[in-house]
Amino acid sequence: QVQLVESGGGSVQPGGPLRRSCAASGSISSGYAMGWYRQAPGKQRELVSTVTSGGSTNYADSVKGRFTISRDNAKNTVYLQMNTLKPEDTAVYYCNARHVVNRWYDYWGQGTQVTVSS
Repeated sequence: QVQLVESGGGSVQPGGPLRRSCAASGSISSGYAMGWYRQAPGKQRELVSTVTSGGSTNYADSVKGRFTISRDNAKNTVYLQMNTLKPEDTAVYYCNARHVVNRWYDYWGQGTQVTVSS
């Protein structure tokens, strides 16, 4: 069984940075992509960014150029550096690990609130 433990997040003023991290325990092989999703009040959960074990990345258009995802395969950890944060980035952010072929192997972190406000 895989568990994802998130850290980081919190509150920040517009334009500020935040860094999230997510460590996976259990069996996360190179076949898993890891990443981040978010859900704002009254909205559906949406993709923020993902990264494969080989380093291929994917970003939502709304965060391109501001957010950077990275992954340490040795530590089974994924990071999300969020810069130039905007109020519309306010949401609960969830870590995810999903097998790229057998997509039913799909695990989620507990979610952490990120609030961007002056």
